[in-house]
Amino acid sequence: MEQVLNSKTPPHPDRLAEIFIQLTDDLSFARTQYPKSRVTNYLNNLASKIHLEIYKNKKEEKNRFVTFWKYELPGVLYESRKQLLYAFLIFTVSILIGCVSAYYDETFVRLILGDAYVNMTLENIEKGNPTAVFSSSGEADLFFRITFNNVRVSFLAFVAGLFFSLGTGLILFGNGVMVGAIYSFFLKQKLAGQAFSVIMLHGTIELSVIVIAGAAGFVMGNSFLFPGTYSRFASFKQGMLKGVKIVMGLVPFFILAGFIEGFITRYAFMHWSIKTAIIGLSAWLIVYYFVIYPYKLVKHGKLHAY
Repeated sequence: MEQVLNSKTPPHPDRLAEIFIQLTDDLSFARTQYPKSRVTNYLNNLASKIHLEIYKNKKEEKNRFVTFWKYELPGVLYESRKQLLYAFLIFTVSILIGCVSAYYDETFVRLILGDAYVNMTLENIEKGNPTAVFSSSGEADLFFRITFNNVRVSFLAFVAGLFFSLGTGLILFGNGVMVGAIYSFFLKQKLAGQAFSVIMLHGTIELSVIVIAGAAGFVMGNSFLFPGTYSRFASFKQGMLKGVKIVMGLVPFFILAGFIEGFITRYAFMHWSIKTAIIGLSAWLIVYYFVIYPYKLVKHGKLHAY
């Protein structure tokens, strides 16, 4: 076996597999009968060398990228459905709190959004374009700034899960309250319908991404808090890996939301049918891929249910 490994000519894969099976059988016997023997250590080292030789040149599947989006990510999403529900409920409740608070307390909006933003929006309302902030700079510049901000907020929502999931909950709550305050502000100005239809052009995906990133944070945080039958460290590693996969899966949606906000939302007075189509397609894309599609895979036996 050593001669095979030390040979200048690469060994045939079948020969490697054959001796690897023989060696692991011997190693298993040695570990059972002579766990402290030097022979056991020797066999273990030799088995490790052969294992590395077998797998060192293993190539990734050509369709690895497709597999990630078609099966791997939906599988993680299905396993994380409870965390996704928790994140959605927290965000929804916080929006309602923001709406009620801003509606009955005029100072609340300025507290949450800042005087500069409120004064600027009031000026835009007087000029007849309440959502002019979305056309205040060039398309490309706004696209990159918004995409970066979406990535930053979502990444914070995920990383905050390190603080026993509490940090993620606080970030979701803060962003939800802000969204609710904005809606109530326009509602009191009797512009809720117009403002809502414009904001949700990009907000449908943008807000959904924040919720899903929050679910990723809960996955990571809960894996440490509730390790189950695993050791706490092993459970945390699994939770972190799942959370990273979810956040990676959000990257195209970061870009899409930034593109819509940078290049489309600025046309606030487009026909209502175009707005409805964009919002409807965005909502369908999010709900189908992140909720319905994983369930369909499980139902058809292409994913294992957990």
